[in-house]
Amino acid sequence: MTSTLSALPSTLRHGAEWARAIPWDRYLEEEVHEHVELWTGVWERSRTPEAELARLAEVGGRWRLLVLAEDWCGDASNTVPVIARLAGDAPELEMRVLKRDENPALMDLYLTDGSRSIPLAVILDENDAPVGRWGPRPAELQAFVIREKRAGARPGADIYRDTRRWYARDRGASTVREIVDAIVAAARRSEA
Repeated sequence: MTSTLSALPSTLRHGAEWARAIPWDRYLEEEVHEHVELWTGVWERSRTPEAELARLAEVGGRWRLLVLAEDWCGDASNTVPVIARLAGDAPELEMRVLKRDENPALMDLYLTDGSRSIPLAVILDENDAPVGRWGPRPAELQAFVIREKRAGARPGADIYRDTRRWYARDRGASTVREIVDAIVAAARRSEA
């Protein structure tokens, strides 16, 4: 069962987790030991579309992205640098990273169909309350992976190869769009 924000206590705040979380530049430099070239390459090639920055500027406010990840995760290496670029380009956003395996209680609040799937970006408002989430993959890719795994007709290595190709073609556009969509939706809910 996927956790929903409505199932969480309305008083939940993640200020302590945010304070412990690692800023992106330090995470990339000090915490990424596996797939370093992939993490760095995605970061260096990532570009945030101006249209998405304009959408965030229109929404306004201050938003934090508390990302749970691990350096060994292929999905994280393809999306977290893109999310970091978005946060670096948008004055309204700030991003920090926590290691999933060191934060099981937090991760368990945001399971994906009962699994500790990463990466996961928890969108926090100015009071550090969770108001949205994204992850572990862009929706289109997630649907593909689930469909392929359930079919059981192909080895996992083949599915992963196709996943990498999808990420290369998409260049982070879906990740950025979906995170901005989630922030816009959170802003609209707070206005209502």
